[in-house]
Amino acid sequence: MWRPRAGVKLRRMATQILVVDDDAELRDLLRDYLVRQGIEVSVLHDAGTLERRLERERPDLIVLDLMMPGVDGLTALRKLRASGDDIPVIMLTARADDVDRIVGLELGADDYLGKPFNPRELLARVQAVLRRRRTIPSAAPEQREPFSFGRFRLDFQSRTLHQDETPLTLSGSEFALLKIFVNHPMRTLTRERLLELLHGPEYDGTDRGIDVQVWRLRRILETDPSTPRFIQTVRGRGYVFVPDGEQNASAH
Repeated sequence: MWRPRAGVKLRRMATQILVVDDDAELRDLLRDYLVRQGIEVSVLHDAGTLERRLERERPDLIVLDLMMPGVDGLTALRKLRASGDDIPVIMLTARADDVDRIVGLELGADDYLGKPFNPRELLARVQAVLRRRRTIPSAAPEQREPFSFGRFRLDFQSRTLHQDETPLTLSGSEFALLKIFVNHPMRTLTRERLLELLHGPEYDGTDRGIDVQVWRLRRILETDPSTPRFIQTVRGRGYVFVPDGEQNASAH
């Protein structure tokens, strides 16, 4: 997880967005529109210097173009998530291929928007992503014993997951989702219930978004995510957490 270094600007009250796109006309259009909405905007013309920029400037969200010369958006996102940085990212692309959209979401993008688009739609996506992120439970230490299952140990106080003695990288949303499963072992949780526990009863996003989050968690926990032992699918109903990894009779 990213932690501030010396010299990083302290976050101000206004929402701050970093737009990373090699299209100067689009950068200017988005900056002008978003600034008129009361949002602070900075820009980069390529992703090659994104990591260095984040060391001295910490925006609330990154709008990241997929197709750029040099370091493309997917590569930049992969490096960002591999470093443990969970900053929200909305991907932009002119491609119509669903594969790129799926890969971007699997790598950790929070949303995906195809070009051309109305700036008002981007603003709505930004607000939705930030609203979801801000309703994730806080990172305050929790005084309870670690929970062990299989070869894993979840430490609630340090918010870390270990496989045997090896620490694993968990984003804030992944930790929150795993904690929900751990708190409800052997109970089938519908997609709607999972989203309510994650984001609160007022959440108005699609319930299918939880499938991507479960898939990401399975990639961390499961030897074969296509045949999960711990987070199993209950067909037509939702998901069930099985701590001992045995096949649940109602799961498929």
